[in-house]
Amino acid sequence: MTNDSESQLPADAAEDAADDSAAHDAVPRAQLPELLHAAVAAVGGVERPGQVRMAEAVADAVDHGEHLLVQAGTGTGKSLAYLVPALAHGDRVVVATATLALQRQLVERDLPRTVEALHPVLRRRPLFAMLKGRSNYLCLHRANEGTPSDEGEGLFDPVEAMGGPAGKLGQEVLRLREWADETETGDRDDMTPGVSDKAWAQLSVTSKECLGATRCAYGQECFAEKARERAKLADVVVTNHAMLAIDAIEGAPVLPEHGLLIVDEAHELVNRVTGAATAELTVGAVNRAVKRAARLANEKAVDALQAAAENYHGLMETAQPGRVEELPEYLAYAVTAIRDASRQVITSLGETRDKGLSDEDAVRKQTMAAAETLHETAERLLADSEYDVVWIERSDRFGLGTGSLRVAPLSVSGLLREGLYKERSVVLTSATLKLGGDFNGVAASVGLPSDARLPDVRTPGDEPDPGGFGDDPVPFWRGIDVGSPFKYPKQGILYVARHLADPGRDPERPDMLDELAELIGAAGGRTLGLFSSMRGAQAAAEAMRERLDNRILLQGEDTLGELIREFASDATTCLFGTLSLWQGVDVPGSACQLVVMDRVPFPRPDDPLMSARQKDVEQRGGNGFMAVAATHAALLMAQGAGRLVRAADDRGVVAVLDPRVETKRYGGFFRSSMPEFWYTTDRNQVRRSLAAIDASAPPIRPVVRRG
Repeated sequence: MTNDSESQLPADAAEDAADDSAAHDAVPRAQLPELLHAAVAAVGGVERPGQVRMAEAVADAVDHGEHLLVQAGTGTGKSLAYLVPALAHGDRVVVATATLALQRQLVERDLPRTVEALHPVLRRRPLFAMLKGRSNYLCLHRANEGTPSDEGEGLFDPVEAMGGPAGKLGQEVLRLREWADETETGDRDDMTPGVSDKAWAQLSVTSKECLGATRCAYGQECFAEKARERAKLADVVVTNHAMLAIDAIEGAPVLPEHGLLIVDEAHELVNRVTGAATAELTVGAVNRAVKRAARLANEKAVDALQAAAENYHGLMETAQPGRVEELPEYLAYAVTAIRDASRQVITSLGETRDKGLSDEDAVRKQTMAAAETLHETAERLLADSEYDVVWIERSDRFGLGTGSLRVAPLSVSGLLREGLYKERSVVLTSATLKLGGDFNGVAASVGLPSDARLPDVRTPGDEPDPGGFGDDPVPFWRGIDVGSPFKYPKQGILYVARHLADPGRDPERPDMLDELAELIGAAGGRTLGLFSSMRGAQAAAEAMRERLDNRILLQGEDTLGELIREFASDATTCLFGTLSLWQGVDVPGSACQLVVMDRVPFPRPDDPLMSARQKDVEQRGGNGFMAVAATHAALLMAQGAGRLVRAADDRGVVAVLDPRVETKRYGGFFRSSMPEFWYTTDRNQVRRSLAAIDASAPPIRPVVRRG
């Protein structure tokens, strides 16, 4: 199967590339408008004033060695606004996004068309490629030779181990093996239909488990290695936030050298980096390490790890969830035992490396990776660092009810400042970067201090000398809001139900459900319900199904993609759900004319990481509630409100069924974080408006996008 989504590089790419650094002469700035106009025409778009302003700002940031935050509303065309000046500048550019949908849009639509449109002026066709983490690519060694067994019995056939060809997992592994002979990319996201995580894990490896291209019999054909080679030759490398986090904060050079970094969907960066920097010590991981070590490590080391695993398992069976500010002695002892035993296993594996087991290198690699991960996580848990947060988390999956220890950075802003802004200009962009009408909150969270902010508009004499990109440069930055082509005050209404009671912890809110039913009735359906918890979404769906004739779709009852397709195809249908619906759902047209938020989506009071971050701000003299809880909620509300107007002729209402957005002092912070819709608390007015919008709604257009 040929698939060009992974890369546009031809077979003779090495001859087309000027050199491995992908550096080319910059195009004169005077030609930027011509280039942007050509690119916009090539994708069938319309040039927007905000798009032009953003392109000029990106070019200025690169020319002056600065960093840039750009809030670009829906419909701006921000991808072309950063791609065109980036390609014109000549240095290699890395574009990091949070979602696969945007990555695919870039490599399948925007970049191919932009490259062709700019060719007459650039006099070259810039090369581009997509790069992901190694575990996203199928491993040919595992596909052909087998998978290391957790039972310590060498390589095994995962098809037979998963119930044979008749079993569901066995069938998935068989499909993967067949696909391995057809695919040119080996990229999991190119496989349609996909397979379960468990099946994919049988035929993929992490970077620690990989044998290495020089030692593996399939090194020359390796999909992951080919992707890395394409990236080395490319002018534009499209990747994800997780890869960026590894490159920036772990000191692992997984991305090729580049002069410009674009972080799209930048509102997600802190969460993605936090996720990449979080480690977990689970009972399952310790037990798997014991099984893998049993064959290759010496008996003393295996016995020590087995004893440590049994002790830890016993403790985690009764451990209560919550933050652990200091490991109690009994738990510290258990973690120390795991650390020391895993070190013994690592040492033992090193001693037996050359003793006639070379045919089991894959088994050894997986065993070593498991032991090293245990050791590193245990070391971090025992370090008692003031920069980390440790907590116990319980999982009741499959009725096991076991706990695990997790550790995450208290803040990633310092990590990002140290790793992200050196030796390159960085542009961070999203539709939601100004919270409460200001960039400083988001900027601080991604490592850009307020005292390094430059005026939004460049004027002669306001440019301090950053001193280039040295070892410790001051990350000077500007923040600009280029607006949106949509006329928000005329296209949308922001309604806050002031008359309702303040929500409490109990999801049962009879007055809110009454209000929701009346709003859906006035809108004739057409409702996207965004709930702060799954319990709330389920309770509301059950209540509306009893009261209304409208079809109510609920997240979790089908795949998200299928639910969105059904919602978009029927005007009377409503879709209720939680977090993944607040961001990324794009249903333009009359299918979605009412977006409802049941309450302000504050983080849970017992969330260990968020509460620790809030406490840290307060201890340093700041307002922890506003800096952490309110900022978290404002970002989600801004994203949620953005689901309403997706096209120039969209109209509708965003209804917040939480009076605190009007009655509390912090309410203005939330309102100013959302698009500038016409604002009201008049329940009768909003019902009349919804009825009028419903009556004049055009027929459903069969267009659904996610991104």
